[in-house]
Amino acid sequence: MAELEIRTERVSVPNGYLQIASYLAFPTSEGRFPGVIVLQEVFGVNAHIRDVTERIAKIGYVAIAPSLYQRQAPDFEVGYSALELQLGRKYKEQTTAAELLSDIQAAIAYLKTLPNVKSDAIGCIGFCFGGHVAYLAATLPDIKATASFYGAGITNWIPGGGEPTISRTPQITGTLYAFFGNADPLIPCEQVDQIEAALQKYQIPHRIFRYDGAEHGFFCDARSSYNPTAAADAWIQVQHLFATVLKST
Repeated sequence: MAELEIRTERVSVPNGYLQIASYLAFPTSEGRFPGVIVLQEVFGVNAHIRDVTERIAKIGYVAIAPSLYQRQAPDFEVGYSALELQLGRKYKEQTTAAELLSDIQAAIAYLKTLPNVKSDAIGCIGFCFGGHVAYLAATLPDIKATASFYGAGITNWIPGGGEPTISRTPQITGTLYAFFGNADPLIPCEQVDQIEAALQKYQIPHRIFRYDGAEHGFFCDARSSYNPTAAADAWIQVQHLFATVLKST
């Protein structure tokens, strides 16, 4: 399938007093398209996340990447040095699940105001910290399909404190695909097993993808851990998920 021509815009998503800086990408062709929320790594809505947002738009979706750190550091984006990672983690620790879900719901509401969006066909995709947040977002009734990439801490942590995110698995209402590297030092294979067991226990439609030799951040071609083989397969699976769930809605 040929890629579609797209446009990009920087937009503000209102959420009460907060204006969430967001990156929007959408096909220029006429028609209505499913919407996808793109959830950042700890490094902010940087060039990689904008590129992913554009890639999703080129295959027929209206994609938006809201800044998850808008309360802590407006317009935050950095690269991948050790110092930048430390700063991104600092802001991550200042987020809460309630605020993140509120901001994602605001992004969903924004998408629904756009005339080129199919309001009943919304999904999300997230990477690293955003992979964890995507698992949380999957509990929102509007989210029909979720792609969660190497979300660390799902089994033993939740932003802001409380019962770990895995405890919210029964609230997931759509289909969830989760992607992990078997060589990821941040996510032991036993934790992936726990996530898979929880999804099975609560009969959540799901698939778990484990890639031998892949490390944390394997999908990001700007990181030293980029694994082109794993990334290529994962992209195929993401397209299948969104096409099967969102485009059939």
